[in-house]
Amino acid sequence: MEPNKKILKTPLRVSLVALLIGMVMRILDWPYAAGVLFTSFLALGTLYAIRFSKKDNKKPVAYVKMMLVLFWTTNGLLRIMDFPYTLIFQIGTAITFVTWFAMEGTAYFMDEDRKARNSVIEIFWNFTMVVGVLIIIGGGLMHLMEWEYSITTLTVGLTIVTAYILKDVFSPSKEIAPDEHNKELRVEQ
Repeated sequence: MEPNKKILKTPLRVSLVALLIGMVMRILDWPYAAGVLFTSFLALGTLYAIRFSKKDNKKPVAYVKMMLVLFWTTNGLLRIMDFPYTLIFQIGTAITFVTWFAMEGTAYFMDEDRKARNSVIEIFWNFTMVVGVLIIIGGGLMHLMEWEYSITTLTVGLTIVTAYILKDVFSPSKEIAPDEHNKELRVEQ
């Protein structure tokens, strides 16, 4: 498998969108929110495990990411089922996230040559994603303090993050320059 060819990219992103939609449904107390969340967490955990198993060259950061996804999705599934002792999974998620960020962090947004691969539009969308996450955090804190407009703030943040992921899922793939040796044009996904 090529180093930058990631399998199940689109199904994972669709599962993330479904998860965010399920979160909005839960915040708004819509029916079937728990089912959407449960299915999304289960799909994310399963798809990422398959993706991890198909990976040929597993570096230590790949194991850390797998543990992060495992702790995060297990915590989500158990919380939906009202399992009372999920603190260990929350701590595991926090530790593996900090470890992943220390190991990979901002290098995640760079190509193999360690050059920034983002255009101005991509930088704008990444900034939008950060703003969306900050709005979600702010809305969550507002909701904990029972302030007005907390649900609206959370919904706006989740909508921004969902738009970011949908943009990524439905954006056209980039074309790679023709190969000089056999004159073929490859399309990267």
